[in-house]
Amino acid sequence: MGNLADRIEEYLKRILEQASEGCIVLQRSELAGEFSCVPSQINYVLDTRFTIERGYLVESRRGGGGYLRIIRLGWGIEGQYQQVMRQLIGKQLSCDRANALVERLVDEELVTVREAAMIKSVLSADALGGEFREWDVLRARLMKTILTTLSRDDLL
Repeated sequence: MGNLADRIEEYLKRILEQASEGCIVLQRSELAGEFSCVPSQINYVLDTRFTIERGYLVESRRGGGGYLRIIRLGWGIEGQYQQVMRQLIGKQLSCDRANALVERLVDEELVTVREAAMIKSVLSADALGGEFREWDVLRARLMKTILTTLSRDDLL
């Protein structure tokens, strides 16, 4: 079924899908016990696979009464995700963060795999190469334009 990180990710996504509120609250130690791993492995999965670019907010409190809250951000016309992404993109956007965001667009079925490949290629370092030095600034502007276009009423 894949490595441990893949199994943990799949498990968390499955229970998130079943949650009617769009969020889940878990104990890190209980989750680590269920997968027979150390809590830092859970942290790794959360840090790499449940990022804001991928449409998740993770709240965490460590210690005795600690918890993990994973929230799946909505994508509707007034969805939280677009608002959060526009704020987080800011004035600069790295290629890695742009790619993660494009993967979320595929997950939400807002773009096809082919469209995602085109967007990624346009935003790639190779496509944006040359003497210009502000590639992350340009990439941020382009991504904001893409998000705005996808958010238009007549497209959703």
